[in-house]
Amino acid sequence: MRRAAVLILLLAGLVVPVGMAGPAHAQGRVTVTGPDGGAVVDPTYATTLTVRGSGFQAVQGGHGGVYVFFGHVRDGWRPSQGGRTGEDYFYVPDSESRDNQGFQQFVAFPGSDTSSSAQATMTRTGAWSATLTVPGAVFEAFDRSGGSRTIDCREVTCGVITVGAHGVSNATNETFTPVTVSDLYDADDPTATGEPTPVAGAEVTEPATQERETSRGRRTRSAAAALEVDRESAVAGHVLPFSAVGLTAGRQYSLVLDDGVAGAGPFVAGSDGTLAGVLALPVDLGPGTHVLRLWAGEGTDAPEVSFAVQQAGTLPVERVAASGQESGQESGRDPGAVLLVVAGAPLLALALLRLALLVRGRRA
Repeated sequence: MRRAAVLILLLAGLVVPVGMAGPAHAQGRVTVTGPDGGAVVDPTYATTLTVRGSGFQAVQGGHGGVYVFFGHVRDGWRPSQGGRTGEDYFYVPDSESRDNQGFQQFVAFPGSDTSSSAQATMTRTGAWSATLTVPGAVFEAFDRSGGSRTIDCREVTCGVITVGAHGVSNATNETFTPVTVSDLYDADDPTATGEPTPVAGAEVTEPATQERETSRGRRTRSAAAALEVDRESAVAGHVLPFSAVGLTAGRQYSLVLDDGVAGAGPFVAGSDGTLAGVLALPVDLGPGTHVLRLWAGEGTDAPEVSFAVQQAGTLPVERVAASGQESGQESGRDPGAVLLVVAGAPLLALALLRLALLVRGRRA
């Protein structure tokens, strides 16, 4: 009977911890460095931040990775705790394509099938580095329904946000690193900024290919007006993020789908001639090629883009399989551990039966 009891304890110690506990992971850590070496952004002009992460959970070959945003969070903002974008956390919108405006970055898992659309790749130890552009202290944040909210980082705390990419929440990879808003450039010195101080309501027009100086002598060349969308999100009934460059600063633009099937706006182009937002695609929008156009009146630049739309509910088989695989990895369940639990359960039952028979025999 003693041997049976010891066997039961060994099996219980083997089965229960494996089935109940998963691998432990430390919380990811983020450091932010601005032009002057500190975690500071300018309230008026675009600021380039160098963001470095360490201690993140790296899923080898996993689908997705980590999104890096600039924005504001509230209590309970984490997606793993039910936090929702546009309600609990807010960020500067941008296209999810690799050549976006730099307002958000995608860091792919090592060996991921999504690496081609990422701006950076995580190492096996969970380290990564990315460059994030902050357009200023005030931005428009959007929710999944297309609603917008103005966030003023001079009134609320803003910073760098990291969350699991492609809708897969991961508490280990959810972080918020606050930054300070302070004047980095002398607006009264044209040689320091290379551009006039913005004036509310003023319209600044620049040639499409004019080279101009920006903060701290950096130069940028304005491109011809162009519009781009996040093609992976082009599904009927879903929200479609878009971004545009080369627009007239301060001008209002309206977004029109096809011949007026859907629309949004007006949107105001920023001082650098860019804007970004989202458009809610109609649920009954037919599959195929559609045209999205920015419109600001006759005789103005009106960039457009053609893109394919999928029917609601359609998802490639490989994406479904990959998502299922990642979900299993993110939840901390090891397939080998699950198999061990299944195999150990019958042994535990047999041991219990043997103990019962021994006790009954001794009583007899």
